[in-house]
Amino acid sequence: MSSNSFLIGLTGGSGSGKTTFIHELRKRLSESELCILSQDDYYKPRDLQKLDENQVRNFDLPEAILFDEMLRDIELLDSGKPVQRQEYVFNNEKAQSRLLTFLPAPVIIVEGLFVFQHEPLMQKLDLRLFIQAKDNLKVIRRIKRDQLERNYPLEDVLYRYEKHVLPAYELYIKPYVPLADMVINNNQNFNSALDVISGFIKSKSFPKQ
Repeated sequence: MSSNSFLIGLTGGSGSGKTTFIHELRKRLSESELCILSQDDYYKPRDLQKLDENQVRNFDLPEAILFDEMLRDIELLDSGKPVQRQEYVFNNEKAQSRLLTFLPAPVIIVEGLFVFQHEPLMQKLDLRLFIQAKDNLKVIRRIKRDQLERNYPLEDVLYRYEKHVLPAYELYIKPYVPLADMVINNNQNFNSALDVISGFIKSKSFPKQ
C-alpha cells in the first residue's frame, strides 16, 4: 500500500464472524498498534440504497458502499492524520449514532463484505484474510445480529438473507476465496488464527531499526 501503514483486508460472508474477529483483535491490541475501519460505517444514506422488486432496500450490493470515502480515509490515516466519521446505524430507531474517531497506526484493518470486490481497495491490500463458516451457522448468527443490533423483525431478516445476502455472497464474495492469503475457518472458533494475526500485527508495530 504505502511506506507508512500495513493494510490488511478482512472479508467473508454475512455471519461468518468478521465483526467478532476484529472485536477480539481490538481487545489484544492498542489503538497505537492497530486501526480498524469497518465497511459498515461507509454505507450510502438509506434513501439512496437500491430497492428490490418488492421495494425492500438492498444493503448487500457493492454499490451500497461509499468506497471513495473509505479510500480517502485510509490515505489520511496513512499520512498520520486522524479521521472522524459518524457511525452508521442502518434503520435501527433504538440505536444512537456515535461520532467515531480513528487514529493512525502501523497496521490498518479494513473489514467488510466487499473489500476484495472493490478493485482499487483490493490493490492496496498488503495482506488478505477471508473468514468463512458453514451456511447454517451464518444464518443463525445473522438472525441474532439483525434482531439485536438492527432491530429487524425475523420475517425481514429471513427475506433479506434469501433475496439479498445469499446472492451477494455467491456473486461478490465467494469468488475471491482463491485470492486470500489466509482462509480462517470459524465453524467452532478462530482462536488459533487470532493468535497468529495478533502476533503478526504486534511484530509490525515495533519501531523499524
